[in-house]
Amino acid sequence: MFPFSPAGSHISLAKKSGASARETPLAVSITLCNVFLCVRGVCHEITDHTSTVILSNVKVWSGIFFSERGMCASGKYSSRGPALIPRMKTKHRIYYITLFSVVLLGLIATGMFQFWPHSIESTADWTLDKRSVHDAPLVRLAVSSPIPERGDLSCRMHTCFDVYRCGYNPKNRIKVYIYPLQRFVDEVGVPISSTGLSREYNDLLSAISDSDFYTDDVTRACLFVPSIDVLNQNSLRIRETAQALAMLPRWDRGMNHLLFNMLPGGPPDYNTALDVPRDRALLAGGGFSTWTYRQGYDVSIPVYSPLSADVELPERQPGPRRYFILSSQTAIHREYRGELERLKEENGEALLLLDKCSNLSQGAASVRKRCYKGQVYDYPQVLQESSFCVVLRGARLGQATLSDVLQAGCVPVVLADSYILPFSEVLDWKRASVVIPEEKLSEMYTILKSIPHRQVEEMQRQARWFWDAYFSSMRAIGMTTLQIINDRIYPYAAHTYEQWNNPPVVKWSSVNSPLFLPLIPPRSPGFTAVVLTYDRIESLFRVITEISKVPSLAKLLVVWNNQNKSPPEESLWPKIAVPLKVVRTKENKLSNRFFPYDEIETEAVLAIDDDIIMLTSDELQFGYEVWREFPDRLVGYPGRLHLWDHEMGKWKYESEWTNEVSMVLTGAAFYHKYFNYLYTYKMPGDIKNWVDAHMNCEDIAMNFLVANITGKAPIKVTPRKKFKCPECTAIDGLSLDQTHMVERSECINKFASVFGTMPLKVVEHRADPVLYKDDFPEKLKSFPNIGSL
Repeated sequence: MFPFSPAGSHISLAKKSGASARETPLAVSITLCNVFLCVRGVCHEITDHTSTVILSNVKVWSGIFFSERGMCASGKYSSRGPALIPRMKTKHRIYYITLFSVVLLGLIATGMFQFWPHSIESTADWTLDKRSVHDAPLVRLAVSSPIPERGDLSCRMHTCFDVYRCGYNPKNRIKVYIYPLQRFVDEVGVPISSTGLSREYNDLLSAISDSDFYTDDVTRACLFVPSIDVLNQNSLRIRETAQALAMLPRWDRGMNHLLFNMLPGGPPDYNTALDVPRDRALLAGGGFSTWTYRQGYDVSIPVYSPLSADVELPERQPGPRRYFILSSQTAIHREYRGELERLKEENGEALLLLDKCSNLSQGAASVRKRCYKGQVYDYPQVLQESSFCVVLRGARLGQATLSDVLQAGCVPVVLADSYILPFSEVLDWKRASVVIPEEKLSEMYTILKSIPHRQVEEMQRQARWFWDAYFSSMRAIGMTTLQIINDRIYPYAAHTYEQWNNPPVVKWSSVNSPLFLPLIPPRSPGFTAVVLTYDRIESLFRVITEISKVPSLAKLLVVWNNQNKSPPEESLWPKIAVPLKVVRTKENKLSNRFFPYDEIETEAVLAIDDDIIMLTSDELQFGYEVWREFPDRLVGYPGRLHLWDHEMGKWKYESEWTNEVSMVLTGAAFYHKYFNYLYTYKMPGDIKNWVDAHMNCEDIAMNFLVANITGKAPIKVTPRKKFKCPECTAIDGLSLDQTHMVERSECINKFASVFGTMPLKVVEHRADPVLYKDDFPEKLKSFPNIGSL
């Protein structure tokens, strides 16, 4: 810390002050101790005793002052009291105080710069908050400035992109650098763009700079984005824009550069890709055709609709709507217009054909209106009134209408041959749109009528989600583009098909897959009992009372499946020690018992019917303990079997007592709540609809689902086999109907055909408590009250 040694300091002081060598070290010690006290705000008279106490308590200063003994201790101190010490001369004391103050201030300043948050950003950092277009430096382009090549159509990621620049990083994320904003003009001062920086491009660059992809360190960048706005080719001077790109410091023939363009080409031919020469740069374009799109290199993006920021359309529930087909585009080719008018004549009110309004009053916003025979409609609100909405090619392939249609939750019917749909590299457009060749426009109505209503509803839901996730803002468009490029560079960490295409209607973040749980989940969270009921109040209350005796019960959820009758008043329900919640359903469906209710907070779920009153608390507690050891299985009490009927050539449902089981009924079974999500949102085919229509087989469907996911058999617990409610009549119980067993066999065959295999596994064992059959005193058994047959 000090630029001199202790010995040197002593000698110099002795020479300057004229004091003896014996007195000088003591004087220095006193002075330094005085300074320490002055820093603390105590600058009174210092004695040798005071200095010794200070340095004995504050050891941290010993490294600066070199030793306690040599600096602040005095050999003249005795038990009689402190001896008088010669005072240092004033000029020497001032000198050392000044020197120490300078060193101390230096230490403080160093600490502040080392640990204080760095708010000083690089001058190359891009943000409009720091520099506007008007303040950006002016760059003049000489006529002789180089022009990039037109563009290499053979470019692919392995030929025209340097992936090694991206390198490895723990987050598997590319870094994107945005060039500083500059104003490019030609030799006479005319800008290369008539609009400068558009609001849309400003939003795009701002979104990138605020994202995790962004870096202001050009040496770390994997991808470079120019601050030159080429979104709309109509506003550009082609040659000068190309020259500006070539002047970028890291251009290198466009390697690892990304350009965003939504309106390519110009009259009269309207090319489907940006006409600006761009060398090897990647192009995120909004109008690609199969002729100009470089598969796996370019990114097809949507044409942003300005109405997205001005009009908020509330999400509408899927289902039938007022119109079947709606066309809202203006200035479409007269041949297409003629075909649509013929369809209108043939199908009447099912098709609404809108066009630009010609009789609007002065000042009316024509872009927000559409007309049909003098009747004015609000646009894009009218799109929500139709099941299908036509998206035809216009002057350009890419249309902002596609974005408006998706926002309205209307299924787009795309008639634009060779058009590369936005983000088609990752999005499955078959789930949200119908693509029809232009030559089959006249058959459009027949084609759309053949689509089942249920599929139309799914497509409407998917269309709206596509808009929310990928079309709704320039930020969404920009982040999706970067993520697609990121997935190419780090394919082992790429988003899956499900992540790209499945709406996040499920709170998966709060659900752990049982396949990845600890070997034995902890006992402490307990389980949630879900009781499905309809109208058996007395039996329901008995079930609730019995279940409440189980030590591991955390919550009890009653699913009230009767829409014609209200549940009993709160005062009438049994008083139990755990929370009791009643959920009223909108429809009487058996699948309601497997819905992932937010009230289910535990991993373990006990599904139980309102007539299962014979299970003891020991049996239920033991079942929960078995589930803890096998959290990926169905653990239940009633066991059933499926058999192959050779005479009939199909599967048969068997409820007789045998040595084998392949199913446990969910009228009394433990399972992981993860399977509620799979049953509700991932069940294959139309199995859920089959169950709800037949009011049967929801338990078989759950057995099929779990066995298919895990490849494992269920576990039957305890020897009890009879679960018949002694008080229930044939009117009360579904399982007592004569057709019940026949339908159960039909269910097995139906589900096997949907799954394409028979996932159920047959086993010959069950789980009983260890001392259940042993001749031991009851007090030694953990579960003494296990029910008999």
